[in-house]
Formats: sequence, structure tokens, C-alpha cells
Amino acid sequence: MDFWNWIWFFFWTFAYVAYLMVLVFIVIDIFRDHSLNGWWKALWLIFLFFLPWITGLVYLIARGRGMAERSQRKQVEYEHRTAEEYREISFANPADEIAKAQALRERGVITDGEFEAIKAKALGSKF
Repeated sequence: MDFWNWIWFFFWTFAYVAYLMVLVFIVIDIFRDHSLNGWWKALWLIFLFFLPWITGLVYLIARGRGMAERSQRKQVEYEHRTAEEYREISFANPADEIAKAQALRERGVITDGEFEAIKAKALGSKF
């Protein structure tokens, strides 16, 4: 194979993979859309199976805006959920942190200087 045959091969491979990704995203959106009842979902999937190019194009034209809105809403929900989980895991109450540090200081695990550093960090001061 010469150079241009390789270029065409990679172009058509890319186009085919992109086409498959569009079909997968359409199927995901069909099941994500709660405004469609089961029969409409089944109908879209049947047409998508037998006439994929035409059905995919019609779906993107007719329902593309809703598809984008549902995708954006899902992304915002994911980011919000992730932010909440991160806050729950990583940020402790400053009073709890100071109490833990105090208990460690009383047992002799940390020094007074380390206790003050932990206290300053928990209170948001830079040391």
C-alpha cells in the first residue's frame, strides 16, 4: 500500500468509529429521555437498527437540542455530586481537627509546635 491508500484507510476508519460513537450516544439518549414512553423508544431503536444513517440524521435534527440539554444536565449533576462527595471526604470540621491534635499532644505523639501548626492549618492560617 502506498501513502495515499494509508491516508484513506485512516480517514475511513476514523469516520466509521465516529459514526459508531454517534449511534451509541443516540441509544444512550433514547434511554435517558424520560419524556419518551417505551413504544417510542422501541420505535426509534427499530428504525435505528434497520435504517441507521437516515434515523441517526433525523434523530439528531429532531431531538438534538434536547439531547444536548440532557447531556449537560447529566454533567452538572455529576459535577455537583462529585463536589459534595469531595467536601464530605476531604474537609473536616476545624474543631474536630484541633480536638484530634490536642489528643495526640496529650498522649505525647506530637510536640507543641506540631500542635500549633495543625491548629493554624485547621483555622486557615498560613504558617
